[in-house]
Amino acid sequence: MADHNKDSDLESLDSGAENIQPYDPNAVTNEKIGKHSTKSSFQSKRSTADVEGQDGDMLSNHISNILSSPDGVQRIESLARVLSRKTKTEMQNFEVNADNFDLELLLNYLHDKSAEQGIVSNEAGVAFHNLTATGIDASAAYGPSCEEMLRDAFKWPAKWFKKDTTPIRKIIQNFTGVIEAGEMCLVIGRPGAGCSTLLKCLSGETSEMKGVEGSILYDGLSSEEMMKHFKGYVVYNPELDFHFPLITVKQTIDFALKTKTPRKRIDGISRSQYVDTMRDLWCTVFGLRHTYATKVGNDFVRGVSGGERKRVSLVEALCCNGAIYSWDNATRGLDASTALEFAQAIRTATNMLNNSALVAIYQAGENIFELFDKVIVLYLGRQVYFGRAKDAKAYFQKMGWFCPARMTTPEFLTSITDPNGRTPIEGMEDKVPNTAEEFENYWLNSPEYRECLAEYERYSSLHPEDETRQRLELATKQRKQVLQRKQSQFVVNYFSQLLYLIQRGFQRTAGDLTYTCIYLSSFLTKGLVVGSMFYKIPETTDGAYSRGGILFYCLLFCALTSLAEIAHSFANRPILVKQKSYSMYHISGEALQEIISELPVKFIAVVVLALTSYWMPHLKHEAGAFFSFFIFLLVVQQCMSFIFKLVATVTKDGGTAHALGGLWVLMLCVYTGFILPLPKMHHWIKWINWLNPMRYCYESLVATEFHGRMMECAALVPSGLGYENVSLSNQICNLYGAVAGESQVSGDKYITAKFHFHFSHTWRNFGINIAWTAGFIMLNVILSEFIKNVEGGGDMLLYKRGHLPEAGLEVADAKVATRDEMMEALNGPGVDLEKVIAEKDVFSWQKLEYVIPYDGATRMLLDNIQGYVKPGTMTALMGESGAGKTTLLNVLAQRVNFGVITGDMFVNGRPIDSSFKRRTGYVQQQDLHLAEYSVRESLRFAADLRQPKNVPQSEKYEYVEKIINLLGMQNYAEAIIGKIGRGLNVEQRKKLSIGVELVAKPSLLLFLDEPTSGLDSQSAWSIVQFLRALADSGQAILCTIHQPSATLFEVFDRLLLLKKGGKTVYFGDIGPNSSTMLSYFERQSGIKCNASENPAEYILNCIGAGATASADADWHDLWISSPEFAAVTADIELLHRELPKRPIPETADTLKSKFATTYDRQFWTVLKRTYIQFWRSPIYIRAKFLECVFCALFVGFSFVGVNHSVSGASEAFSSIFMVLLISLAMINQLHVFAYDTRELFEVREAASNTFHWSCLLLSHTLLEIYWSTICEFLCYVCYYFPAQFSGTPHHAGYFFFVYVVIFPMYFCTYGLWVLYFSPDVPSASMINSNLFASMLLFCGILQPRKYMPGFWRRFMYNVSAFTYVVQALVAPLVHNRTIKCTSDEYNIMDPPDGQTCGDFLATYIDNNGGYIENEDATSSCEYCPYTYQTQVVEQYNVKWEYRWRNVGILYAYIVFNVFAMLSCYYIMRVKVWSFKSLLNFKKWFSGGHKERHEPETNIFAPKAGDENIGVQAEQMSEDEKKSS
Repeated sequence: MADHNKDSDLESLDSGAENIQPYDPNAVTNEKIGKHSTKSSFQSKRSTADVEGQDGDMLSNHISNILSSPDGVQRIESLARVLSRKTKTEMQNFEVNADNFDLELLLNYLHDKSAEQGIVSNEAGVAFHNLTATGIDASAAYGPSCEEMLRDAFKWPAKWFKKDTTPIRKIIQNFTGVIEAGEMCLVIGRPGAGCSTLLKCLSGETSEMKGVEGSILYDGLSSEEMMKHFKGYVVYNPELDFHFPLITVKQTIDFALKTKTPRKRIDGISRSQYVDTMRDLWCTVFGLRHTYATKVGNDFVRGVSGGERKRVSLVEALCCNGAIYSWDNATRGLDASTALEFAQAIRTATNMLNNSALVAIYQAGENIFELFDKVIVLYLGRQVYFGRAKDAKAYFQKMGWFCPARMTTPEFLTSITDPNGRTPIEGMEDKVPNTAEEFENYWLNSPEYRECLAEYERYSSLHPEDETRQRLELATKQRKQVLQRKQSQFVVNYFSQLLYLIQRGFQRTAGDLTYTCIYLSSFLTKGLVVGSMFYKIPETTDGAYSRGGILFYCLLFCALTSLAEIAHSFANRPILVKQKSYSMYHISGEALQEIISELPVKFIAVVVLALTSYWMPHLKHEAGAFFSFFIFLLVVQQCMSFIFKLVATVTKDGGTAHALGGLWVLMLCVYTGFILPLPKMHHWIKWINWLNPMRYCYESLVATEFHGRMMECAALVPSGLGYENVSLSNQICNLYGAVAGESQVSGDKYITAKFHFHFSHTWRNFGINIAWTAGFIMLNVILSEFIKNVEGGGDMLLYKRGHLPEAGLEVADAKVATRDEMMEALNGPGVDLEKVIAEKDVFSWQKLEYVIPYDGATRMLLDNIQGYVKPGTMTALMGESGAGKTTLLNVLAQRVNFGVITGDMFVNGRPIDSSFKRRTGYVQQQDLHLAEYSVRESLRFAADLRQPKNVPQSEKYEYVEKIINLLGMQNYAEAIIGKIGRGLNVEQRKKLSIGVELVAKPSLLLFLDEPTSGLDSQSAWSIVQFLRALADSGQAILCTIHQPSATLFEVFDRLLLLKKGGKTVYFGDIGPNSSTMLSYFERQSGIKCNASENPAEYILNCIGAGATASADADWHDLWISSPEFAAVTADIELLHRELPKRPIPETADTLKSKFATTYDRQFWTVLKRTYIQFWRSPIYIRAKFLECVFCALFVGFSFVGVNHSVSGASEAFSSIFMVLLISLAMINQLHVFAYDTRELFEVREAASNTFHWSCLLLSHTLLEIYWSTICEFLCYVCYYFPAQFSGTPHHAGYFFFVYVVIFPMYFCTYGLWVLYFSPDVPSASMINSNLFASMLLFCGILQPRKYMPGFWRRFMYNVSAFTYVVQALVAPLVHNRTIKCTSDEYNIMDPPDGQTCGDFLATYIDNNGGYIENEDATSSCEYCPYTYQTQVVEQYNVKWEYRWRNVGILYAYIVFNVFAMLSCYYIMRVKVWSFKSLLNFKKWFSGGHKERHEPETNIFAPKAGDENIGVQAEQMSEDEKKSS
């Protein structure tokens, strides 16, 4: 109801749909409206007038009644199921039954009723001719490295004078086709063929391309005009589901509907009624009503299931009321059942709305293929077929290609485009085309192409450009809200967009309570610590410095917490870009809404900080002063927040944004006024001070605190022994702003003298900061609309220098080995294979159960499972989602460390021993590899560490070459692995994953988890064929696989089938053509498997696990009671009796050690790999160096030429504070970089016992120290020499030793310690920020030690490592530097009458030091309190004689950090003790665990009663067909 009330304000803008001018028949004729608007995909039996005549009520109310009735909902779901299986041709003859009157109402609501009320249809198809798209030719390039970075740097100046020679290539060329309204077209091609490019071209998403040529017509309109005026009707849906994960499904869909609610609506219903009706309708049709209150979620946030999230994407796109939809890699990440469900959902939407859809799917089953009207086949950017889907297979068979029995049509069409996967019909070997160009020429000369051209001409003539333009202009006018510009692409006006964005902003905040609580708790914690640290600041002049310190710290904390805006901006960017492409709203509206939706949380945070940090230190106890403190901090926090949002807006990646943000923070901190007071700033750089919002806030805070304050002097000069009776008129207070003869110092005079601050500027500064905030908001709003900050680019392979392949290589992948090649390579020539297999070991298991604790009780995941895997065989492990396939694989592979496993696992009838892991390989579903390594290096690394130590390295590397050739990887063996898109593709990564396990020579068994997941059908076939050849060579293989095609399934020898609950349904041979297995299921089910049916889908449907499944019997019970089960049990018992009689091989003992090689070999190998990882990470190294150099230069030149004054000593002290901040940025950088290798080790390398975990930690630490030391050397040069500190060896040399040698060792070991015990990078950053801030707070810079409360002074000051870092770094800067006070630093007083200044102050100088500038003067004595700068910093406990003690203590900290890093990693990550979760801060506030929705059975699976929904009318006459 809340949403309805909010929308009520907008009703006045619409002025009621009834007030729209009547439809003008002169603009578009009724004939034309009928032609386009009532062109429904079904035949209606009654007119809408008859419908309304039933009770005279509005049709909209009928629809609401249907949707609110359980029976109506069920029948709508039934209608959706029927429509999900009908192509456009079938829909033309479909009629709704007379009994289902309300369903006819529903379809009328979507079609005929709109036309009758004058609402013009926006339906459109798309036709294209000679479509060609060009882009940068980047199929192969040199891989990144520091060497390449330096080469590019030297070449960079020459680029200004050289012509651009970037190679351009045609990504797709000469494409022709027609997709009419109501049709679905399947786009088939292997990865890299150009499928995504084609969809983007037809959707107008061409900004990433260099050029698009040819003709694209949308019902006659050119693509330029369509994109300029009607972009909202063309929708491109990317392959990933980008949604705000923390808002609910209902909120997501409501937002999309609100931004697309048309002005003219059926029956003039209100906006809120429209949103409710359409949301309920679509969510009923697509089975989402039960998810309304569930968060959408993503890979990290628990929410709806993957299939449901895909359907949310579909509904969101349908809310846009588009005419043409493009779905890119639509079923990525979905299993076969959910993929079919999603394809049926698109079919349903197409049939109900009569829109057109292009869908790219890489692994489509036959049941998905049958839903499509047309298909287009791509081969390396060339079109090799376009036409009716049902004719595609025959076209290629006529060409001369063989399609094996039970191979699905999409598999066959994909295999045609793979030289290694296609087979010509016997006798046609020399007649079939072989290259992509030859295939294209065959197509261009075929009758099918001529038919395609004729269809294009016919389509163009039937859709005149002017008619379509008039219709779409009128449709657009009817959709646009009042006050919306005529030229705008958006439906609702800017004010409405802003309102809806603000509503969603608050929903996002409410959904992300975890972050909100962490954010607020950090303010609470910091406020309490700071408040207690500065507890009861003295009211005397001793407290003046501390008051400035706490105000600066609070200001700094508010500013630094805003750095999180950068990470938030990049996390949300893909969602905003997608919704902008949907023409939902202006991106600037999102930038504006953040002001309002984020304000409440930030307001509360600053309130918490103010309450905790203001009163305890005894800052000015006045209401006005407190509220000023609060409002100044709030404004500067808002201002800094928008500064960092602006940084994110103008940058393209997070690394650059964080580097810029870090430098900006450093600049603003230095020129705030505390670190470097205004009088001491150099005139040539002082301008930063005037552009600094923090400076204006600090002046206001300080001026408010000190205004009117009279501070009793704590140290009069002269005083003490010998000056007991001196008159006050002859004394002065030792503080800036003191006046001779006064025992108190005015706060106003103090801040004027020291900072040049004035209370009169307080509210002026407030106004300036308001202006700064508004300015940054406006800049952010404007730039967010126009800056393109998302880069695109095609896939490319990255090679090491010297290994770039020659141009013209059509396919990088060579053919995988045949059975004979495999046998010879693995077993040697002339080996008796039967003897080899007979001597190999057999793995078996019996009565296997696995139970885990769950929600206070236990849950059984595996229930009494038995089976075996024999050498030379492939066993498939199948079952529906949640059946326990991967769980069983992990249990068998000894990869679970949680829960209770019972039952027996045997090798040759003997219990498994410690050699088991060494004798098996495990290929995970996720292809995790070190991105910086090449293919050959990865395989050699695995061979070095996983083959026995007594095998010579040359022999190991020779075996690696064999595996490279067997897997067909020789063309890219020297390619860098990289990331997907810039590196190996999905199939190449899968091959590498298999290769890594094979080079370890698993003698017993190879486990594979979903090896075909994410691959196109031809890549999946290639991988399974390789595994078959491997098994035929004697390898035992156990492999999980989810609903394979018939051709894949029949490659396996044996099947273990599970149902939900981890229960066995079948274990036994598959047999030739699946005959053995089918005989069992046909006997038990009574249903025969057709010759054309996929056996894998058939058995899953039998047991109730398939896409169209329903099962009544308990198939587990049927299995237990079957003779097949008894036979399997007898076989296993026979194995357990006979196999133990075999002799134990001599090599068994050598395999019992946990690791294959010695520790020193492990460490050296991992160290070399880590070095290469750093060397090939130029972005990380560059960011590290640039941040160091620019920050150090900035600090060095800000403090350039530090003089010999008192302030010079303070500047030395302050500059070290700023230099320490540079290390904070470096620690945050190393967290992100080190996390990837930790993940790789824990997920893959640790489980396979590749090397000891400490090798990783120590090698990464050493290399991080190495590179950081080089960085610190540059920092030393850029900071130390511009500041002109002492160049003597014992000063400069000592500073170099501490800062360049010791300090990197300290902060690297400390930073990695934090990372290695943290659950993830955000948690590590949070822990580090708090520890780092505490060390800065307690090191004595902001609050001198003598003023700290007891606990902080005695414990935290001494524990903080920065205490000793600051002492060690400051001491050489000031040691032996004499002081020459500047004019404003002298204490000026008059001596008693008759005395000279020298006589008057001689005793005081003897006791306290200092000197007199004018000893002979009799008035205005100029006394400087210090002789050496060392005396200035002694009040902070910095002493030169502590220098070697500090070095020793820092080394002790380094040793402690290393010990703590290793210990904490062992406790938290190796032993996995239960309190590890304590450090996962996100879980502290996440409340009770909420289950993700279990994937349902397919919502479009046929159910009883569906046949009553409609009937297929008799075929139309030829005349009717022509007229339609």
